[in-house]
Amino acid sequence: MKKKTHTECLSALIPVRDTLDMIGGKWKILILISLWEGNKHFREIERSIPKLSTKVLAKELKDMEENKLITRTVVNGFPVRTEYTPTEYSKTLQKVIKELQNWGVKHRQEVFGKTK
Repeated sequence: MKKKTHTECLSALIPVRDTLDMIGGKWKILILISLWEGNKHFREIERSIPKLSTKVLAKELKDMEENKLITRTVVNGFPVRTEYTPTEYSKTLQKVIKELQNWGVKHRQEVFGKTK
């Protein structure tokens, strides 16, 4: 197999780095999964993800909104509520995240000899 040039490597690495910058970290994928499962309100999302602090959730939601992964909508009423919904754009990640889940299950079996 022929070695790849610097330019060829960068053309593969840069999009992967961009993707990891967008969904990397401890919480973003978990937040997306929570939203895809139907949790729309801040407290619902917070309760669905163990050990996620209020401050971190607020920061992550803001970042995800700026990157067009979610939409934030203020619903008038009493009390005023804020809803977060995944964008169609974010749903393009579902296949990738499902593959990460599948790999994680296989990895746990390989390393620990169990499925969970």
